[in-house]
Amino acid sequence: MEKRLISVDRWAEGSEAYFLTHLHSDHTHGLTPSWHHAPLFCSAVTAKLLPFKFPGFDLSLLRILHPGTTHTVTLPSLTLHVTVMDACHCPGSIMLLFRGDFGCILYTGDFRWEATCERATKSRHVLRDALRHVPAVDVVHLDNTYSNPIYDFPPRHVAAQQIIDIIASHPDHEVIIGINTLGKEDLLVEISRALQIMIWVWPQRLRTMHLLGYDDIFTTNTSLTRVRAVPVYSFSINTVEELNYVCPTIGIMPSGLPWIKKSHQKNELQTGSFLTSRYKRGKLSANTETQIDKQIVKTGSPEKIHKYIYTVPYSDHSNYEEIEDFVKLVKPTTLKGIVSSSSCYIEPMYYFGRLCPGNQQTDQVHEGCKGKENGKREREEAVRSKTLFEGDNFETGRDRGKALKGRFSGVHVSRLSILRKKRRGAKIQEHDDSSES
Repeated sequence: MEKRLISVDRWAEGSEAYFLTHLHSDHTHGLTPSWHHAPLFCSAVTAKLLPFKFPGFDLSLLRILHPGTTHTVTLPSLTLHVTVMDACHCPGSIMLLFRGDFGCILYTGDFRWEATCERATKSRHVLRDALRHVPAVDVVHLDNTYSNPIYDFPPRHVAAQQIIDIIASHPDHEVIIGINTLGKEDLLVEISRALQIMIWVWPQRLRTMHLLGYDDIFTTNTSLTRVRAVPVYSFSINTVEELNYVCPTIGIMPSGLPWIKKSHQKNELQTGSFLTSRYKRGKLSANTETQIDKQIVKTGSPEKIHKYIYTVPYSDHSNYEEIEDFVKLVKPTTLKGIVSSSSCYIEPMYYFGRLCPGNQQTDQVHEGCKGKENGKREREEAVRSKTLFEGDNFETGRDRGKALKGRFSGVHVSRLSILRKKRRGAKIQEHDDSSES
């Protein structure tokens, strides 16, 4: 087998350079404090946070990539040009466009490029400029978390306002919001500013907030605020119910995913989400099922799924329409999803292959799915089969391990692929604004 020259979000030995898009656990699986295989390229924010996640890591291996610029990276076997864009997913997240003798490869990592996001607009301009220098993008490794038409959730600022409205409408309640160890910072800042209130976070999260430059908004003193951001693994129906024995409390979970999935057997609900995992199926009546069926097909609005709990479609991943617009912009030869799971995986070419030049086969598939009846069946099947919490990088202990088995990442460029590209006569023009890295 040919040795890989570069790897993205993949940490096995054998590459000459490694690239890290962001610090969520499904992208760092295999990276350890003692890892030392080769230089590691990442953003400045990720480099700042990495020693906190991996104490003792050899910082001399880090190479900083600056969003909005093109870096020239010289390796023993090749020289490549890397255009870096803000992925707008979580602090430090980046998107990478690789160009060299192997052709052109775009790795999105996890990203959210809303039309209303100023940072995303800047990134689109950077990408457009870079694409002028290449004849075609050979492969896009795509964040396909929500590559299904049922996912039409709103921009984050709209979902943030929905959460603010829920909190404001419960002035006498304590509020807990489930978040991960990295991400959703902008949401918490919007809540703090709108309600003129501090946000409680756990001590480890407070340290992360301080590293990110948030010094005045967050606290570990529960007496200073009624709004708490808690680890998602501690957020459950039981927790919220128990808190209500102490004082009135509501829970809010920001996620683009529906929360309760339906099994393939009629009249049976699965309680596989982390939220409902402690609920026995017997507690979910036939009336509950009817109510849930009405709710989960609609992903664009807040839902009260329990007398104390709301789910709001705030997501750091692009929805279907945003992914479609992205593929239209890039027009790659082919697409490969970076999210893979037996229960929820959707091959990106199924819906977006029609946007790839020269790919005629998927045109017929797409047109066939446009009918109303087919569309309805698509929504029902997707809701039944969608695995909960894998999309928003929720770190839920045992569930995390299962998600990692179904998640793959990495752009692997081999010497064999370079030879093939040379035979095809691929030529990559260099950017005048390239900077050394």
